[in-house]
Amino acid sequence: MLKRHRKINASLKAFRRMTTSKEVTVLGAGAIGVCVALYLQRDGFTVTLIDRDEPASGCSFGNAGLIQCASVVPVATPGIVRQVPRMLLDKSQPLFIQWRYLPSLSPYLLRFLGEARDNRVAANARALASIVPDSYEAYRPLIAAAGIEEMVKPSGELHVFETDAAFRDAQANFEMRRAHGVPVDTLDADAVRQLEPSLARSVRHGLFLPSCYQTANPFRFIDALARHFIAQGGTFLKREVRDLSLEADGTVAIATDAGHLSAETVVLAFGAFSKPFAAQLGIQVPLNSERGYHVQLPEPGVTLNRTVISGEHRFAMSPIDGKVRIVGTAELAKVGAPTNYQRAKRLIPLAQHLLPGLDASGGQEWMGHRPSTPDSLPVLGRSARHPNVYFAFGHNHSGLTLGGMTGRLMADLVAGRPASVDLAPFDPARFQG
Repeated sequence: MLKRHRKINASLKAFRRMTTSKEVTVLGAGAIGVCVALYLQRDGFTVTLIDRDEPASGCSFGNAGLIQCASVVPVATPGIVRQVPRMLLDKSQPLFIQWRYLPSLSPYLLRFLGEARDNRVAANARALASIVPDSYEAYRPLIAAAGIEEMVKPSGELHVFETDAAFRDAQANFEMRRAHGVPVDTLDADAVRQLEPSLARSVRHGLFLPSCYQTANPFRFIDALARHFIAQGGTFLKREVRDLSLEADGTVAIATDAGHLSAETVVLAFGAFSKPFAAQLGIQVPLNSERGYHVQLPEPGVTLNRTVISGEHRFAMSPIDGKVRIVGTAELAKVGAPTNYQRAKRLIPLAQHLLPGLDASGGQEWMGHRPSTPDSLPVLGRSARHPNVYFAFGHNHSGLTLGGMTGRLMADLVAGRPASVDLAPFDPARFQG
């Protein structure tokens, strides 16, 4: 009995120490991890940021550069079920599923299709609408503190349609946005070309989302925030994390390629690579790598003022430091599956059709891993089993968008403050059982 009493007292002491600790280790230095580290630092925490690569080297490097304050529609919607056969058979589809990985992907896909039911779509859209529209406002204090206001500009996001059929098919998506308070402007062909004079005459309709912001370059943006974090006294360790485990005293043991570390409080923000580490920390999450591609054209010969998205082919063209970055396609496969850069190259003729005169010479391809969950919602919250462990991953297509918001919410949790939104839909334990 006395031994048990001492063990309980030791556990209570460990709990109090963990919940009041001012030292936090953030695992992952993409947009999410960097912003979590910055917000914690602003709260007075001593923060160490760890990643195997330099900050902003993953999906934060290769995305379209948008802070999409209008992105409140989940990927899984009723129409997606009808598209599954094409996803398996047609490699040119915006979302393609590699046959060889179908057995291992099946549990994820079944959950994904389950999320396409009307009631689940409505619930997931409500959850996204609670965090996405204020995405830029959550970035604002970080941007101001780093003095990088020139890197992010209000631009809006322009969706263009060459056919009446594609325009009609898009209405349900944009009506869902309107229902959640997202402003949407309907444009005719002349209004579209006033915004983007370089677009082809074949464009007949446009839908404009004025609440979105464009970064000059997403890598430079997140890298600048990371540099500010370090300049303010933060620590960045370039190490590969290989294993996590919970010690008897409640600390987290971190095994890296350069030795072992011990952390009092940990935030897991490894993006698409979070799944095995989350399991080591006590939760099973159906997280999958949705591989995204881009090709960047260094001397495009045409001008874009903002990101333009094709309604027919579901790819984006973004202005990045005077270049044009063509971003699109999603490929469901294992994290270590061979890269297929033909996915990126197929986008070039589609972009040249929409942007006559687009010079594709010298194009550089890239592939990154989007951390995708079946319900399109990130995993945000504190471990129910370990009070010093927090999860912040699974942001799907919205990692850059939700960096600032995730940082703010995680700082609230770690500091013991009530979060500004209901985090129940994002609960790390929602997939258990």
